Amino acid sequence: MLKRLACCLLLTLCSFAQNANDNDSAQASKLLILEHLWNEAQVHRDRGALEGLVSDRFVNTEYDGEVSDRAKFLADIRDPKFAPDLLTIQDVKVNLLHETAIITGIYHTKGTYGGKPYEHIGRFTDTWVFDGGHWVCVASHTSLLKGK
Repeated sequence: MLKRLACCLLLTLCSFAQNANDNDSAQASKLLILEHLWNEAQVHRDRGALEGLVSDRFVNTEYDGEVSDRAKFLADIRDPKFAPDLLTIQDVKVNLLHETAIITGIYHTKGTYGGKPYEHIGRFTDTWVFDGGHWVCVASHTSLLKGK
């Protein structure tokens, strides 16, 4: 009887562990999609899409040390001097901690600012939280690896 109870308990625990792993994998996939949607929204200067991705408490730290809140970040997207052509990410890793996710990777962006071309390659760290039934980014930080 004790062996049966131990086996049932073990099977139940394994089932919960598998469900947790499946859920983590599903959440990581959702977050990767959100990161790519963010990139597309920036290239297309889609403020509305970005509003849905960043928290009201969002903080952005740029590669040059400039820190901005949500309002400034969203306003910068509409700056007529800013014309991105490309924004891609690679080597992306998602680290889930309950209802928080830390996403790291390498980004490559290219375009013009004020008519002058730019190209940046760097690292990024985005912090997401599951809030109100969906994921929102609360902080983003970039570090330049190579600039032109």
